[in-house]
Amino acid sequence: MNLTLHWHTEPFLLIGLLLPAWLFALWVGPFRPGNRDLQAWRCWCFYAGLATTYLAVGSPLDQIGEDYLFSAHMLQHLLLMYVTPVLFVIGLPPEQIDDFFRSHPRLVRVFGKILHPVATGAIFTLSFSLWHVPTLYEAALANKTVHIVEHITIWLPSIGVAWNLFSPSKVLPPISYPGRLLMLFVLMVTQLPVFGILTMSGTVLYSTYEWAPRIINLSPLDDQVLGGLFMKVGGMLFVLPIFGYCFYQWSKTTQSDEPITNQAKKHPHPAV
Repeated sequence: MNLTLHWHTEPFLLIGLLLPAWLFALWVGPFRPGNRDLQAWRCWCFYAGLATTYLAVGSPLDQIGEDYLFSAHMLQHLLLMYVTPVLFVIGLPPEQIDDFFRSHPRLVRVFGKILHPVATGAIFTLSFSLWHVPTLYEAALANKTVHIVEHITIWLPSIGVAWNLFSPSKVLPPISYPGRLLMLFVLMVTQLPVFGILTMSGTVLYSTYEWAPRIINLSPLDDQVLGGLFMKVGGMLFVLPIFGYCFYQWSKTTQSDEPITNQAKKHPHPAV
């Protein structure tokens, strides 16, 4: 079997990608208010998110991750956790999304609670960790419906995390720079138990990969360790640039406030 030719064309998958693409095109095209500017780069980001989603769940990577290599499955999860959520969030047109929020205040209150950084961070970590429990992991590999549920429950909390970091909205904005730094740090720390178990257990945790045909020269245990490294290194490649950017922006904000503070100290009672 030539795995490079295994591209999924199931109606559920294609509709799940083409329908949002069509609706988004209408939203930023014919249904866009005339007084709203269209930032082309945001459109490119949104459609890049759809394309990356298909590469994650519709390309040969999906088949390889299901039947042969744990590391391929982990790479698939990294795309769904870190890449596609960010592309979707930053791809939303800010003014139009705020128009929608202002016309649906009840929805804003609901989203405000769901998107609270503590809630999104906790659900993100819990979902990711639970799906790597061997019983649940094997159930997802054995049943297509469970596998779809796994991907959805990993992807949705990732949207919440991405929103807290990159929201283009003024109605539901991203959290503060110190809050983002804390959130990123906590997310990295809470992944350490899963990373440690995958890389240091000394035994193959998932029987599917233990007995799978070897399509590359990599033992099942080495494949599991590689998957754990993918998880940690991939997470760091996502977090560290954002961490540095947030720290830089926070320091700029602090420095811009400092001259005003010093001036106030020097001249506490300005002359009238």
